[in-house]
Amino acid sequence: MPKNSSSTPQSSPALEAALRGVPEPFRTKIISQYLGMRDAFVSSDHDAVGLRSGVFAEVVLRLLQEQLTGTHIPFGSRLPTFDAECLRLQNLPKTAGHESLRLVIPRALVFLYTIRNKRGIGHAGGEVEANAIDAATCVRVSDWCLCELLRMYHSLSLEEAQSLLDAIAVRAVPVVWLVNGRKRVLDTSLDYRSQALVLVYSSGEDAVLEEDLRGWIEYPQVSRFRERVLKPLHSSRLIEWDRELGTVSLSPTGVREVETRILV
Repeated sequence: MPKNSSSTPQSSPALEAALRGVPEPFRTKIISQYLGMRDAFVSSDHDAVGLRSGVFAEVVLRLLQEQLTGTHIPFGSRLPTFDAECLRLQNLPKTAGHESLRLVIPRALVFLYTIRNKRGIGHAGGEVEANAIDAATCVRVSDWCLCELLRMYHSLSLEEAQSLLDAIAVRAVPVVWLVNGRKRVLDTSLDYRSQALVLVYSSGEDAVLEEDLRGWIEYPQVSRFRERVLKPLHSSRLIEWDRELGTVSLSPTGVREVETRILV
């Protein structure tokens, strides 16, 4: 049950200050979508990463249109073919604006939008599981685009702007890592019970097989895992442990525990 990625941090004072040269409402929308995308990535909500990165690309495209041509496709109006709009910017004369705005950022946006639309982030049936790497790529390309905007528009000193760029460029680490069909909690400070809650939380509405859950947290003995991890969590109504089916589901109380105590 991933965190609700529509609940996006509205802004960041540091980003607001650095992008002061970007007109409203572009600035607010860019920051909101970017922060929402990063939040979704840390929560391993890969579909939300794709959605947020797509909107981020559309807002940045409109900003470039405004800056280079003096007009843009209004928010709320459907964009024509995204690739064609980016190509139109690349074909503008050099006098229209800086080459980063005309050429480099539009090309990055085309790549980002292609991943979001053609790869789809969520893959079905028969394909190699690529959700995590696709989402990470969306984040990194968006990082670069935002860093380039900061470089072009920052109202900070060079030292302050560089520090902010460095901070944004640091790779966000998801709480749960999916590797070779297994899940791992990357926060090694969490005890077995907390790891179990986080892992079931990351599986959304789906129940998790007890056997898989024990393997993911690498608990050594089945009987002790049931007695020391599953039974206390079930008794506390943090999970529903179905002994007959061998499945574990997260309760609303468990969701609150993960979101307010563990993932903070």
